[in-house]
Amino acid sequence: MATSKIERFEEVKQFPNCFYHSFEQSLKGSVMKGKWNENYFNNNNPIVLELGCGKGEYTVGLGKKYVSKNFIGVDIKGNRIWKGAKESLENNIKNVAFLRTRIDFIESCFAANEVSEIWITFPDPQPQKTRERKRLVSTMFTNRYKKLIVPGGLIHLKTDSEGLYLYALEIIKQEGYSTVLSTANLYNETLPIFDEAKGIQTFYESIYLKKGVPIKYIQFKIS
Repeated sequence: MATSKIERFEEVKQFPNCFYHSFEQSLKGSVMKGKWNENYFNNNNPIVLELGCGKGEYTVGLGKKYVSKNFIGVDIKGNRIWKGAKESLENNIKNVAFLRTRIDFIESCFAANEVSEIWITFPDPQPQKTRERKRLVSTMFTNRYKKLIVPGGLIHLKTDSEGLYLYALEIIKQEGYSTVLSTANLYNETLPIFDEAKGIQTFYESIYLKKGVPIKYIQFKIS
């Protein structure tokens, strides 16, 4: 019998690879802040975040592919995280964890220089002008990332939204960030430097591709 949404939400609370960070905790800082490698991963490998990870398929895919790095998927929806967290536990993928919190609280979850890389995969483009601040590549959010990512750390954006893609390029230019790679049609690129971004596909990404929707990709640095 299929697991219900409520059952998944309750089950994920018990998963040892899942952590919850509330608004109250954001005021005083997470007990894991600055201690993810020490208290969970038990190594000194680089930490990579996927923000708005949904069901965690990209986080899990990265964990399988890059065993010398640690991956943390971040999303507010516990019933979504359940799938990736359960797969990681069942397959003994020890370099993957999940954090259930709002991305607004990200600064109180990670210490300065604790994160080496960030992936933002198919976020809500928030197309309304009144919701610009909610875009995960807005100045408000990139200023938060700047406080926790190592100098020279990479941020990756994959999206089907042309509006969000163009907006991100404008923010990068406006804030003086450094674009490493950008393309309005990732799967038309033949250069090997784009292979990493094509190596893993989310469920929705595969649907977009079948419909002929170009996938946009940007790799940039904010520090």
